[in-house]
Amino acid sequence: GRTGQAANAVARVLHDHFVKEEQYALPPLGILKRLAHGTVQPDMAEVLQMTDRLEAELGTMLVEHESIVAELAKLKDAASAEGHPDVVLFADKLMLHARTEEDVLYPTTILIGRYLKLMLAG
Repeated sequence: GRTGQAANAVARVLHDHFVKEEQYALPPLGILKRLAHGTVQPDMAEVLQMTDRLEAELGTMLVEHESIVAELAKLKDAASAEGHPDVVLFADKLMLHARTEEDVLYPTTILIGRYLKLMLAG
């Protein structure tokens, strides 16, 4: 039905975006705890390629989020009309996840790169 078609549309817009996140947007967050404890080591510089790439491609990532959220809204509408409250909840949670990435995770990744550059240069 409509819910299945909408879910397929969500999956199509999510796949490439998730690949990008796994390649460069989220892995730098793995050193955040060490940075928060004051640990800065030269080997951490390996994340700079990822943080720089996210900073360069942030606009594209945000546009992709707009497409994802638009497809999720269609999914919610279809699921609601067809009586699938679990799918509506899933779509709501994924929309919140996208917002968290925009407001917290992506900026944190970018700040990790900027901070490392300052600390490794000094």
